[in-house]
Amino acid sequence: MSVLQRDPQDMLRVLDEDGEPVGEVPDLSDDELVRMYREMWMARHFDTRAVSLQRQGRMGTYPPLSGQEGAQIGSAFALDEEDWMFPSYREHGAALHRGLPLKRTLLYWMGHEKGNRIPEDANIFPVAVPISTQIPHATGAAWAKKLQGEDSAVLCYFGDGGTSEGDFHEGLNFAGVFNTPNIFFCNNNQWAISVPRERQTASATIAQKAKAYGFEGVQVDGMDPLAVYAATRAAVKKAKDPAEDERRPTLIEAVQYRFGAHTTADDPTVYRDSDEVEQWKQKDPIPRLETFLRDTGRLDDEKVDAIQSEVEDEVAEAIKAAEAEPRPEPNEMFTNVFAEMTPEVQAQAEAFAELYEEHGDEGFLRE
Repeated sequence: MSVLQRDPQDMLRVLDEDGEPVGEVPDLSDDELVRMYREMWMARHFDTRAVSLQRQGRMGTYPPLSGQEGAQIGSAFALDEEDWMFPSYREHGAALHRGLPLKRTLLYWMGHEKGNRIPEDANIFPVAVPISTQIPHATGAAWAKKLQGEDSAVLCYFGDGGTSEGDFHEGLNFAGVFNTPNIFFCNNNQWAISVPRERQTASATIAQKAKAYGFEGVQVDGMDPLAVYAATRAAVKKAKDPAEDERRPTLIEAVQYRFGAHTTADDPTVYRDSDEVEQWKQKDPIPRLETFLRDTGRLDDEKVDAIQSEVEDEVAEAIKAAEAEPRPEPNEMFTNVFAEMTPEVQAQAEAFAELYEEHGDEGFLRE
């Protein structure tokens, strides 16, 4: 059975929850597999430190990613250099793989506009916080690549809650009609803030929604990085070089779980049962891949210790570099909303300036 040409309810898996192969292992070198593990560990450690920074008041609101490392790194690994990535607001690990330094991610959540400036050699669009607005953008970019004859695919991330937005329908419908080289990647992490997956749609799967738009949808175990890689890699190849009877776009539903809060402004204990969280932690993608790599002789205690030590040092350096940057001035929040200020934004900036002159920092800070 083809990786993509399968019933949307037939979830693709390569490794089971114990790290044992239950499907065809992708053709990745030993170094690539170890690098995948290292980047997943990097994403997890960065996430832990970022949450700690926010709790200490050293960073603003932050969206944790723990539990989703397999989906992020596995999918990003499947892209070619010329391909493009459109993130939502939680793809810190995928963005790092694609060339966005950790320092930039930290600066963004610290309120620095420069944190959202993508390096020229990184094919990544800026973070999209509004839900699903990046989907039509990604579809338009893919259409442009097709019209220009460029051999590149466009991967777009969004959550299960995003599939309830009109942008989701419009983007996928357009992609199906114009046969664009898109990979629509749904991080189905079971909760759109406090709304559970079953309140988003009556469909048995999200993947099956692709049928309405005329192309393939596949459901994959999002806690299995090798399955995610296999599905995304097949979708990338199809986007660029479809068979005569194939459409270029693909919808991938990666079934996974966010272990932490939706953001650090959220309290998941209000709406989630702790037993549910613990059950999903048994599916953790990092020990799953580690077990496989150890069992196949690609990883041992010495290598794991070295990776963890290197990761801790790199994250510490990124935090040090980000915190060395001067804090942005409050009025900077108005300067990069548009290329040129609209009358409405100009009026808001002027009103804020008057209030700030009158009250200073004390008027806007709460103990």
